[in-house]
Amino acid sequence: MPPAVLALTAGAFGIGTTEFIIMGLLLQVAADMHVSVPVAGLLISGYALGVFVGAPVLTLATRRLPRKTVLLALMAIFTLGNAACALAPNYELLMAARVLTSLAHGTFFGVGSVVATSLVAEDKRASAIATMFIGLTVATLLGVPFGAWFGLMLGWRAAFWAVTVIGVMAFAVVAVLVPGHVGKGDKPISLAEEVAVLGRPQVLLGLAMTVFGFAGLFVVFTYIQPILTRFTGFSEAAVSPILLVFGVGLAIGNVAGGKLADRGLERALIGTLAALAIVLLGLAAVLSVKIAAIALILLLGIAAFATVAPLQLRVLEAAGPSGRTLASSLNIAAFNLGNALGAWAGGVAIDRGLGLSALPLVAAGITAIGLVLALWSLQLDRTTTAVAACPAE
Repeated sequence: MPPAVLALTAGAFGIGTTEFIIMGLLLQVAADMHVSVPVAGLLISGYALGVFVGAPVLTLATRRLPRKTVLLALMAIFTLGNAACALAPNYELLMAARVLTSLAHGTFFGVGSVVATSLVAEDKRASAIATMFIGLTVATLLGVPFGAWFGLMLGWRAAFWAVTVIGVMAFAVVAVLVPGHVGKGDKPISLAEEVAVLGRPQVLLGLAMTVFGFAGLFVVFTYIQPILTRFTGFSEAAVSPILLVFGVGLAIGNVAGGKLADRGLERALIGTLAALAIVLLGLAAVLSVKIAAIALILLLGIAAFATVAPLQLRVLEAAGPSGRTLASSLNIAAFNLGNALGAWAGGVAIDRGLGLSALPLVAAGITAIGLVLALWSLQLDRTTTAVAACPAE
């Protein structure tokens, strides 16, 4: 892969670490801020909703700026936001800092996906997206477990200071490796052309399948620390190694999803969403058995991130050249709306008395909605193709 794609991977690592690090620190943050675990979980929903709002707004606002300039500005917002999280004296300001940090997320991945696909051959586009998202998987593989350990040893604020340092380093790598001419030869696209992508049914269906397909993961992952400690029976010290196992699964699934999508997007889309729903059902069955739970958490990581490249490429293809940057950012926003939906649904399930053990079943049901939407979308494709092939009477 070109060096510029690897630079985007470094930025993705930083952003991914700050998005997910709170999962391994949920109990410490809740105790320090004097709030319940479900309320602390809303820090994840708040971040995700910030991505959902920030992605289209910043994408449209920066659409005429050089893409490298946009990427660097976003990394600066990310770095300052994490410093604000580390300094936040109360829950309200911590939430505000999380939302500030989140504003960089969707546009970075959206612009980054377009840049990455523009630097490789046509048949390598999904793999280029997957390469950039390796940063996200490495963040979960290393950043989140070490963040959880760091927070356990030195306090959760120290973990956010560490992420701030990562942000500074990622800014430097993007500044050095991403060429300044990226995107300069593109034909200028009007605001009307960009926004027109929202009128395409297949784009909207693609966004919806991303929201529901990915939400299932976050019903479980948001509350992974209390699930493992309060239901499965692991110690708090065991959470970091188990998150490491989950991260290994994400890395495997991310690469596999990119390769599968390059070989056949439709099969990859249906197969990965179906696999995720099945793994969540399996997790529900073995959650009380420690060894089996660890094995299913590995499979959960594989199945979850195998969906990323197919879902992102599906929306890019449905949008076409004129709307790909906005559509790409919107799909990252859709991933994060799914994160917020999953965190909210998990909190509701807990508050309603269903208990931690019910979360994988709730998750499987939500992911199944995404699968149904994907089947519907592909059926519409076939119907449209059949109608177009019929000669006019």
